Amino acid sequence: MFRKHLKIVSVSAELHPFSQTGGLANVAESLPVALHKLGHTAICVTPLYGKIIDKQKFNLQLFQEKAEVILDSENKIAVNYWLGELLGGPKVYFVENEKYFSKRDSLYGSEHENARFLLFNIAALKLLTILKFRADIIQCHDWHAGLIPYFLRRDFKSSSVLKHTATVFTIHNIIYQLGRNWWEISPEKRDDGKSKLPFFNDPTLENINFAKRAVLNAEVVNTVSETYAKEILTKEKGQGLHVLLENRQDRLYGIINGIEHGDYNPATDPGLYVNYSVKELDKRAANKAWLQKKYNLTISEKVPLLVMSSRIAYEKGFNLVLDILDHLGRYDIQILVMGDGDKNYINEITKIGKKYPKKIIWTPFDDKRETGLYAGGDLILLPSNTEPCGINIMKAMRYGCIPIVHSVGGPKDTIANFDFNNRDGNGFSFANYSALSLYGAILRALEYYKNKKIWRHLVAQDMHSSFTWDLPAGRYVHLFKKAIKLHQESAQNANVQK
Repeated sequence: MFRKHLKIVSVSAELHPFSQTGGLANVAESLPVALHKLGHTAICVTPLYGKIIDKQKFNLQLFQEKAEVILDSENKIAVNYWLGELLGGPKVYFVENEKYFSKRDSLYGSEHENARFLLFNIAALKLLTILKFRADIIQCHDWHAGLIPYFLRRDFKSSSVLKHTATVFTIHNIIYQLGRNWWEISPEKRDDGKSKLPFFNDPTLENINFAKRAVLNAEVVNTVSETYAKEILTKEKGQGLHVLLENRQDRLYGIINGIEHGDYNPATDPGLYVNYSVKELDKRAANKAWLQKKYNLTISEKVPLLVMSSRIAYEKGFNLVLDILDHLGRYDIQILVMGDGDKNYINEITKIGKKYPKKIIWTPFDDKRETGLYAGGDLILLPSNTEPCGINIMKAMRYGCIPIVHSVGGPKDTIANFDFNNRDGNGFSFANYSALSLYGAILRALEYYKNKKIWRHLVAQDMHSSFTWDLPAGRYVHLFKKAIKLHQESAQNANVQK
């Protein structure tokens, strides 16, 4: 029998509003809040990045000082635990160690990344024993928390606090499996996922594949969309883990992420030049004019403005964009790219932009201006080669910015191609990953943009779309209960074998 209310621990390397490099931080914040609203007890554990997280600003309180974390038979390290809170209820516990988390101005990038997060994983489990928090489930977000299922089975299986705890490993992007690119490790040095871990001070620790060990040891594995869960079973998308995942596909699930509608609401968003709602669409034009003026584009309501707001990388389809960008510059359109990443892509975008200075602009990512981009843009491009969820298109649609997407992963689950005859569909998609297919999708969108009545209908329809956390949170509760049941069955089988 399950208790009605679950005790849930969310472990993540980043957590908005304290630390963030991407969408992981938003999910790690929003899902525990949604679970809390459903009546469950959810707490979060994350590193305390000393040069990034302001303790005074967030009113963090020292919870425990100099707690000893045993890493192996030869190594132990002291950490401090700090306590904060998310807006909406859940407590947040921060793991502090100056050497490993407080010497950098960025979250990642150390040559000893695996060592840092191995310490974090064991420290998170140590914290739960200190709290005597008998968790029903630990949700391990991405590779940074991937050793927790392994340690629970090996070192904490007899713990009076954690022996009944099940784990779910949530894959936000399977490309990232450890603190370096997995494919850069020579095959003979790659982790088999089963051997005993090297000691903490052993350089070969940096070859350990956290994600692989999570897949092998977690009761349940899930991804952030149903389609992505199917895609990673293939050699093309599975990033070397497809065989392991195929062997455990009876425990692999996909749950699309949500967004907090209160945080992304054009009627109340303080970051917009002019607030508006679906009943006041005419006000939206002022945001477009502001955006055009801000980035030195020709101010015109009639000229369609295409925006991009993603990491600039091959994975996000920028090779396709560059193949057609010069040609698009000859059209009466504007393209505004906001993002950081591959300098070669950025240099090419700015080079082409110099040919079309009033049409094509690149600017670094600015989270304070992200929603302003959606409020002023007519179309958002996300032609990704791989896209686990595509949370930025959900945000954009809330503001009436229509998506053009490659039909993979999350976008395949959320974006239906607009059909003129039936007036259904919420964007424009293309199936074949090619510059020609992207070009065709853009031209289709531009043709519909000319018909203001149809376009207004599409904008209003997308703004009415619901991507709240209510449904995903409920599905996660169901998934957690499956994991708990599997853990109980495994324990029973182990007792029988004894």
